[in-house]
Amino acid sequence: MVYKYDDINPDDYIRSKSQAKREMTALQKLGEQLIELNDKQLATIPCEEKLLDAIHEARKMPHREARRRHLQFIGKVMRGTNHEEIQAAVDKVQARSDQYVHRQHQIERFRDLLIEGDKQIFQTIVTNCPGIDVQHLKQLVRSAQKEKDENLPPKSSRKLFSYIREQLELQD
Repeated sequence: MVYKYDDINPDDYIRSKSQAKREMTALQKLGEQLIELNDKQLATIPCEEKLLDAIHEARKMPHREARRRHLQFIGKVMRGTNHEEIQAAVDKVQARSDQYVHRQHQIERFRDLLIEGDKQIFQTIVTNCPGIDVQHLKQLVRSAQKEKDENLPPKSSRKLFSYIREQLELQD
């Protein structure tokens, strides 16, 4: 009997040993990402109870051989779960975290430019936040500038940061 190309089913192929190792390594790395999440973030991930128990157990272990073996165990447990769904949820959590960090850096830049006396940034903040108390913002900027000039602890600078963040969050 002669086989044609159309007769070959890709699902009939046996995966290689190397492919199996790559898949296990990927699951272990995903397990490591799960261990690094805090409890609030982990609660958003669709995990089975056995996997959650293994993750909590791994968090208690020092970063040595036992933890490495436990990560292998987590990878083994994850083979029986829907790891694509778990990966998507982890990616979503990390994207939110990246957005938060980006937003914090943006607010820091705004604060620093305001303290340096950048009128354009001041005007941008006032236009983007219609409900902002302009006099309060000016007062916070002046206080932060005075602190900087006198090398005092950045109390007003922190207040300015919080006020800018608060106003920007109201606009979102």
